[in-house]
Amino acid sequence: MTPEQKAAYVVAQAALLNARISAMKAENDCYPDAIPYGEKAFDDVIEQFDGILGHNALMELFKD
Repeated sequence: MTPEQKAAYVVAQAALLNARISAMKAENDCYPDAIPYGEKAFDDVIEQFDGILGHNALMELFKD
């Protein structure tokens, strides 16, 4: 991949992460008495993207 393609991949993955978090927040807003997603659920989503968006993963991707 070219550096531009790598950057586009990272931006797309960040957008996907933001979309998932936003959907979870919206669902929590719909059910304020019984919040479906707690702190651990949000941490789990972020952890799913750590291999792509984590510091070490990004350093490895752009090291060349």
